[in-house]
Amino acid sequence: MRSRHLVRRVVQLYVGLLLYGLAGALQVRGNLGLDPWDVFHQGIARHSGLAIGTIVIIVGAVVLVFWLPLRQWPGLGTLSNVVLIGLSMNWSLDLIPYSRALGWRLPEMLGGIVLLGVATGLYIGAAFGPGPRDGLMTGLARRTGRSIRLVRTGLEFTVLAAGWALGGNVGVGTVLFALAIGPLAQVFIPLFEVQKMPKPDIEPDVVAAPVAS
Repeated sequence: MRSRHLVRRVVQLYVGLLLYGLAGALQVRGNLGLDPWDVFHQGIARHSGLAIGTIVIIVGAVVLVFWLPLRQWPGLGTLSNVVLIGLSMNWSLDLIPYSRALGWRLPEMLGGIVLLGVATGLYIGAAFGPGPRDGLMTGLARRTGRSIRLVRTGLEFTVLAAGWALGGNVGVGTVLFALAIGPLAQVFIPLFEVQKMPKPDIEPDVVAAPVAS
């Protein structure tokens, strides 16, 4: 039973991360504005000549280094997030053709935002640790005593401004993402949240030995 529960969580984690990369690729192909971090990633990609998914991996790894002074520790989900989302984005961009027609681009942008909400629910609901950017946000909030809302706003405004200055795509998709991602996450995280396995009952005459600290 426990092994089946673990398998389900692992599968859910990796499906969520793959879909997250696909969602990012759909927004890129929609070309109507990206979420703040992907504006930053795209801006760097345009100046470096590297694929945007590759930049996602590099930035994720750099952000993870900033966890050390914050005493944040990555989980399986964190490390998988760093690599798999960027790879999935590159694979998806290779498969999804670019179209100039707004009739294609608008559904791609909207579908990418909704799929991002689903993917967020899947990988966070699997409970294997936050992504590097979310971990940075929660770590900074804990160390500074500021609210998560304030820290997240500050981080996303910073990367959005930097990405825009570098030529990243800011548009209606950026605004819709900002408005929709909170409600979408609120719907999909509880929907996909994996319930923890109940602890086995302990017989009354069995007492666990104390653990030395």
